[in-house]
Amino acid sequence: MQKQLGVLIHGAGWVSGEHTKAFQHNSNTRVVAISSRKMESVKKRAAEAGLKDIGMYTDLDEALRHPGVDIVSVCTPQHLHADNTIRAARAGKHVVIEKPVANSVDEMRAMLEAVRKAGVKTIVSFVLRWNPLFDTLKAMIADDAFGQVYYVETDYQHDIAGWWSGFEDGRKKSTGVSALNVGGCHAVDAARWFAGRGRYQPAKITEVFAYCGGYRKGLIREFHYPTDTWVENVPPMEYDGLEVVLLKFDTGAIGKVSVNFDCVMPYTFPIQIFGDKGSVKDNRVWSHKFPGQKGWVEIPTILPVTADVSHHPFQGQMDHFVDCILNNRESHCNLEDSINTHEVVFAAQQCYETKRPIQLPLR
Repeated sequence: MQKQLGVLIHGAGWVSGEHTKAFQHNSNTRVVAISSRKMESVKKRAAEAGLKDIGMYTDLDEALRHPGVDIVSVCTPQHLHADNTIRAARAGKHVVIEKPVANSVDEMRAMLEAVRKAGVKTIVSFVLRWNPLFDTLKAMIADDAFGQVYYVETDYQHDIAGWWSGFEDGRKKSTGVSALNVGGCHAVDAARWFAGRGRYQPAKITEVFAYCGGYRKGLIREFHYPTDTWVENVPPMEYDGLEVVLLKFDTGAIGKVSVNFDCVMPYTFPIQIFGDKGSVKDNRVWSHKFPGQKGWVEIPTILPVTADVSHHPFQGQMDHFVDCILNNRESHCNLEDSINTHEVVFAAQQCYETKRPIQLPLR
């Protein structure tokens, strides 16, 4: 019988609850330890998950030495991801890395070096790759339902504000970097996913040009969409809330991605895909596969319509990662792949200074 893989959940915030549940529901894994900065948070997460007789730590290095840990799930604030990943890899653990993976290109390079040297496996939580609509559309692309994809448009529209528990770190340039890094990287990854031709093959981005703008940077007033109210005298975002990025892919396709933290509305994630044999607008498709089509065919499935982590398909992501570990293969969403997604974040920052297109990979 296959030995269960032991999991350490590092970080006890909002998303860690979904990581914990996903591993609890996989028959090949069991959560053996939880660590975080505060013991109170560790105990709360364990109690909510019904976990008893597990290791509880406030020090990552001690937690990594807990008997039976094979996988570390990094759920800490983003500015800690690089350090946490490097330490886990050096300890010989496979690593789940919440996005964004890092706050600089240098951090990503150091992470990749540590992972390669240790020979461990990784997966980055671009969890929308396992969203049912994404999965269906990707299968249709591979089946030639839309022909050769020549243009992709994805948008991350989300009123990030003080209602979010991670906003204090996320709003700052030093710890959040930019809107594209904090949340918009999901849209970049989605564009790569849909521009790729194979069933589990993302396209690579080769060139970036970006604009930034919006109105909210530096304001101490924000929209609170859960209550549909405006809140005064709040800590401001330190970067532009709107970024619009033009992309070139190695497939020959081009794309447009935007992130909008300044929108006065609930979360949305619009998708448009155009090929020489069909098109997609969210869950509506037009395809040569449907002869005599007179109207849009609507796919009755689960769309990415909320930022609530309980809605995200973490079970599919973790099941995939466990299967990769057990069968000694790399994930299509590993750290090495995700670097192409994240480089767009830092290429955009360069573009704002140079006013010129930026080639990837970054030198």
